[in-house]
Amino acid sequence: MLRRIAHPDIAKAAANIVWLGLERLTQIVVAIAIAGLLARYFGPDVFGKWQYANTLLLVLAPITWVCGAEILVPTIVHRGEADLGTVLGSAFVLRISVSALALAGTWAAIAAGVFDPVVGAMLAGLAVTMLFREPFIGVVNSWLQSLTYSKPQLVTSMATAIVKLALVYLFVRMTLAAPHFAWLWALEAAAIGLVLLGYYARRHGGKLGWRVEPALLRHFASAGTVFWVGLVCMYLFLKLDRLMLERAISFADLGRYSAAQQINENWIALALMLAQTIAPAFVYRVQERGQLMRNVIRLMLLAAGVMISGALVLDALAPLVITRVFGSNYVGAIPIFRWCVWLSVPAGIEAIGNLVLLKYQAKFVLLTKWLLALAVAFAVNLLAIPRIGAFGALAGLAAGYGAAVAINVYYIRFKLCS
Repeated sequence: MLRRIAHPDIAKAAANIVWLGLERLTQIVVAIAIAGLLARYFGPDVFGKWQYANTLLLVLAPITWVCGAEILVPTIVHRGEADLGTVLGSAFVLRISVSALALAGTWAAIAAGVFDPVVGAMLAGLAVTMLFREPFIGVVNSWLQSLTYSKPQLVTSMATAIVKLALVYLFVRMTLAAPHFAWLWALEAAAIGLVLLGYYARRHGGKLGWRVEPALLRHFASAGTVFWVGLVCMYLFLKLDRLMLERAISFADLGRYSAAQQINENWIALALMLAQTIAPAFVYRVQERGQLMRNVIRLMLLAAGVMISGALVLDALAPLVITRVFGSNYVGAIPIFRWCVWLSVPAGIEAIGNLVLLKYQAKFVLLTKWLLALAVAFAVNLLAIPRIGAFGALAGLAAGYGAAVAINVYYIRFKLCS
């Protein structure tokens, strides 16, 4: 056992997991701290507009995820160091082209007055992150993943997150207008991208050496399309509640709803982090189907237990959590928070079941799952939001998660029990 733990590959993977955990926890703490600062400074109405602008960004951002890591990382490993410049250069050109088009389209929609003026001004700065996240950060990070060495990206992300928190506090003290804050997110993405580019160049003799291979560019443009569309549907499902609520309630009420979801989504992120951490040992490396089935059942029970325990605690502490983080103006978020924390239970179970789909590269099942979840959530929202407002949106999320879990269970039984 000691010799296995001391194996360089296992030690490297363990260190990578530790850094991943530290980075995720840092991001969660910083996100909650920033949300609390902005909620108190903006007030419910402007905070609702801020959250809606972020929702729009998170719906638009998956458009830039063409040629995802599930395609790029194996290609880097397969073609080796000799072709590294060609692989990364081709991926970069594809991603920067798509990101530039997405940014131009977003700015055009803002100029055309599609959004509320304040929302549009916020989104104009936030959207610039699309130009840096996938083309710069994503490409270099895929190379680091192929080395099982994500520490440079994780350390940089932690450092810039802390600096961003300090700058948000400074902007609040300076009483700057709300749209100015959005450019801090663009600055953060640009800083991470430039640091990672510099790190890559330093590891390769002071130059990038990236080249474009037309055949590889075409392959990247077509490969992984189903996964890409599936991810777009997934993120649209996760943000559909706020997109549909914006048409039915005031921005102030949307701000209170978003405050409750802000804490809950960071809690759910822990479930995703748990799933990512245990996936290699208990799912991806297990080949015997009976053992894999037992592992998945145990992991689902573990995830359900952890999420139920956390939901009980958060439900009981809801008044304290909401008022301490967001202030007394967000008391209306307390009953919403008490209900939405229970969404972590199906979210955690879904995250474990999803690992089996990823293990077997079941891309069409993944796409079907999120299309169904999106359709179910949309139908429930359409019926429930006009009647019960924000609680109707929670019902839509719950129904969508239920559909996603059902697809996971059906596939797992089909794949592992047949």
